[in-house]
Amino acid sequence: MTNTDIPATKSGMDNTATGEARTIGSKTTDIHRLLAPIPFHRLLSVEARKLFDTRSSKIMTVVLIVLVLASIIGRGVVSGPKLHTLIGTAGIGFGTLLPVLGILTVTAEWSHRTALTTFTLEPRRRRVLAAKCLPPLITAVVASLFAMLVAVPVTAVVAAVQDVPATWEVSPLALLGWTGTNVLVVATGLAVGMLLLNAPAAIVICLSTPILWALVGKLGATGKVLTEWFDLNTTATPLTTGDMTGGDAARLTVSTIFWIVIPMTAGVVRVIRKEVN
Repeated sequence: MTNTDIPATKSGMDNTATGEARTIGSKTTDIHRLLAPIPFHRLLSVEARKLFDTRSSKIMTVVLIVLVLASIIGRGVVSGPKLHTLIGTAGIGFGTLLPVLGILTVTAEWSHRTALTTFTLEPRRRRVLAAKCLPPLITAVVASLFAMLVAVPVTAVVAAVQDVPATWEVSPLALLGWTGTNVLVVATGLAVGMLLLNAPAAIVICLSTPILWALVGKLGATGKVLTEWFDLNTTATPLTTGDMTGGDAARLTVSTIFWIVIPMTAGVVRVIRKEVN
């Protein structure tokens, strides 16, 4: 019987081996692509969209803009064209809404029950938390710049309408300190929200704290000392005026550790260890 099988040529064997190598290489590349971490800039972009895409965040953004415009214009009409005063007036709305923005950023995943999806797509929870914290902090800086840009034309218009000279003197160091204070306000909301993972409770604590510290400050010498060292609103005041001393810096550091560093650290540990249902 004649054997009709044709032995494989060397070139055919080489082509087969090359094809198998390409297949294995393609599979290896796909596996590495699946196991590779999501780029941080993509996480940051997603969390930034979450910050402004929801209905509550859109409403809060509109309220914040309207409140800044109304407060600056109203203060200009009442107090006159004083740039520094008008800029500081925006801090009333910032002190109320900015910490709420930080709280909602870190608690929304748990209240809306989307944490399972988020941490499944990116199981490295520290990277997710870092991506969540940056957009609100950047928003505080942008909001501060917006208030400054609004205050300048309002000062000019009020001066022209009231026919009085405008006061343009403002310390760049005070503006920088005021912006830093707004960032600290947001950081406080992030820290308390991350610690509690409950938006209503965190909002109540952040909004009621100034009232409670005002009461503590009236409880004699001990209450006054506690307020001077642990009330972030009190310790940040020299920062907004631009005349901070060494003692003021020490008190600000203590209150920052108490209100931001400690709860933020505990909150990160809690989020990392918390089971997602």
